[in-house]
Amino acid sequence: MSGEDVMVQTEKTVKNNQKPKRQPRYSVILWDDNDHSYEYVIRMMQRVFGHQIEMGFKIAKEVDSSGRAICLTTTKEHAELKMEQIHSYGKDDLIARCKGSMSSTIEPENA
Repeated sequence: MSGEDVMVQTEKTVKNNQKPKRQPRYSVILWDDNDHSYEYVIRMMQRVFGHQIEMGFKIAKEVDSSGRAICLTTTKEHAELKMEQIHSYGKDDLIARCKGSMSSTIEPENA
């Protein structure tokens, strides 16, 4: 075996042992307002995020008491998709003054 063969094998071994870089994580933040009911938030959490009723209620309570709640932490692209789904979810039919969807943003996980 020549010296070149050993070098090629070593380079391949180094590349195979490198771990793929983890994508930065982003949180989808839901913002409170007075124009959406708990029922609306719970239903939206089920349909948009696949959360169970209990998790939807927890998020509704958190957004109501704290002014904001984290719905999901994921990759940036997935967070942007979920934010857009919240924005396009529509108005709350249980509250007459409601004009449209809730507000949401994304932010880096460690912000």
